[in-house]
Amino acid sequence: MRHFGHIAPEVRERLFHQEPCVFTADSPARVLAAALGATLYSPATRQKLADDIVKQAGRGVVSMVLCLEDSIDDSEVPEAEENLVRQFGDLAERCPETELPLLFVRVRAPEQIPDLVRRLGPAVRLLSGFVLPKFTEERGIPFLEALTAAEGASGRRLFAMPVLESPDLLYRESRAETLAGISRVVDKYRDRVLALRLGVTDFCSAYGLRRAPDMTAYDVQIVASVIADVVNVLGRADGTGFTVTGPVWEYFRVQERMFKPQLRRSPFTPEAEDLRNALIEHDMDGLLREISLDRTNGLQGKTCIHPSHVAPVHALSVVSHEEFTDAQDILRPERGGGGVLRSAYTNKMNEVKPHRAWAERTLQRAEVFGVANEDIGFVELLAAGIPG
Repeated sequence: MRHFGHIAPEVRERLFHQEPCVFTADSPARVLAAALGATLYSPATRQKLADDIVKQAGRGVVSMVLCLEDSIDDSEVPEAEENLVRQFGDLAERCPETELPLLFVRVRAPEQIPDLVRRLGPAVRLLSGFVLPKFTEERGIPFLEALTAAEGASGRRLFAMPVLESPDLLYRESRAETLAGISRVVDKYRDRVLALRLGVTDFCSAYGLRRAPDMTAYDVQIVASVIADVVNVLGRADGTGFTVTGPVWEYFRVQERMFKPQLRRSPFTPEAEDLRNALIEHDMDGLLREISLDRTNGLQGKTCIHPSHVAPVHALSVVSHEEFTDAQDILRPERGGGGVLRSAYTNKMNEVKPHRAWAERTLQRAEVFGVANEDIGFVELLAAGIPG
């Protein structure tokens, strides 16, 4: 699979200075963590789940979570598990592994992990891992022990994606201790943890809050403070950190707007004005702003609950030609001693030592999402990525 692999090769050639790399579920963890992109959630109760997965793969989705937790009623769990096993069997018969997204299952309890792996049988080859809800040190250890045991029993490499959404992480008096505990357990199981996901909806729920489509997660100060602390402790660029993914955007069509749209006209050519209007009509301007703020605040990728959110996340994940040029200049071997140099675009100064970690992350993103041609911006990437 590859990002933008669903568009024609001649279109990719026009868009990209460096095309996104090809990767598989067996690629190194560092590649998969960077490549998650827009991770699309789907309830495991869907009767045509296999068809949905194939369809979304053809529309550019490279990672999906099939949910047995909050997206379904408690009474539906046994039926959802049976459906999940049945749909995986269908996929295993119909599709080569290389044509499917990375597939994860969001479970409720540790004992579901070995049970589902056993029930999947040979179809476990399509499974990349499990999403672990309400993760803390105390809750997380049984989940990770169960995952490790299931991996050994199946012979299949399985990753964990813990969801950080516990009230103990939100409350000020317990946050530091909770973060320290999470840090201990994910460090112990580092080889199993692909990425950490943020459960912002649960954070808001603890205070009876819900952000409006005009507001990003960063406008909700109590949520923004948690994101900052999570990145501070768990997202460091010194080799101890993990990939932390962006929170879900809940909206896909705005009903009534209080504030002005947040999309400027200048990036949109007259031919793309219809695209701008459609983005605003479907409440995508708020999503685009939140994606940009995710990147600014150290998050990568995003949880998505609607297919229309995938293309914007991926378009904004492509490395610009300017970013790529700066990163390459900073990481040139002859610059190992540091110093300051003017950027090739002559619009900024690149400080070699302070910007090194940024440059390394940028080139990692360039590997999986590609580098845009010099004259290609977000609008062109989004227009090409939206399925026809």
